[in-house]
Amino acid sequence: MSSLKNARWFEEEVQPHETSLRSYLRHHFPTLPDIDDYVQESYARLIRAQQVGKISYIKAFLFTTARNAALDFIRRRKVVTIDQVDDLEGLHIMDDTPNVAEMVSKQQELELLADAVKSLPHRCRQVLTLRLLYGLSHKEIAADLGISPHTVKAQLAKGMRRCADYFSERGMTGARSQETRP
Repeated sequence: MSSLKNARWFEEEVQPHETSLRSYLRHHFPTLPDIDDYVQESYARLIRAQQVGKISYIKAFLFTTARNAALDFIRRRKVVTIDQVDDLEGLHIMDDTPNVAEMVSKQQELELLADAVKSLPHRCRQVLTLRLLYGLSHKEIAADLGISPHTVKAQLAKGMRRCADYFSERGMTGARSQETRP
C-alpha cells in the first residue's frame, strides 16, 4: 500500500473509532497511566497487521488489541520482584502448569470448538465470532453487520445451541443433551 493510500485508509477506516476506543479504555481500565500510549500501541499493531493482510473487522481488531495491551500492563504491574520477597523458603509455591495430558486435552477441545464454529451458517458464525472472540456488544455487531440487535441476539442463541449440540453429538460432557432439545 502506498503511503497516501495508507493515510487515507487510516483516516477513513481507523480514526473514526478513536473517541470510542478512548472511552472504552477509560471505562474498562481506569488505572491505566496514559491512555494515549495504549491508543498509539493499538494503532501501531493494527497498521502492522494491515500490511501483512487485509483486516475484515477493523474496529474489533483495534478494540481487542487495545484490551490486550491494557491487560499486558496490568499483568506486568502485578509481578513481584525477587527483591520484594524476604523469605523464599517460606513461600508455598504450587506448580499450576498443565501437564502434557491436560495440554493435549485443551488442544483437542479448542480444535473441536473451531470445528463447531466452522459448521455454523455464515451469518451465525460472523455474529458468534464478533461477540465471543472480539468481545463486541450486540449493538456494535448489529452496526458492523448492518442487522438489527434482535437478529444478533437470535443468531447468538442459535450459534450457542448448535455448538452445544455439536459437542453433545461427539460425547463432550457438559454439552446439551439430545433429549433436552426443543
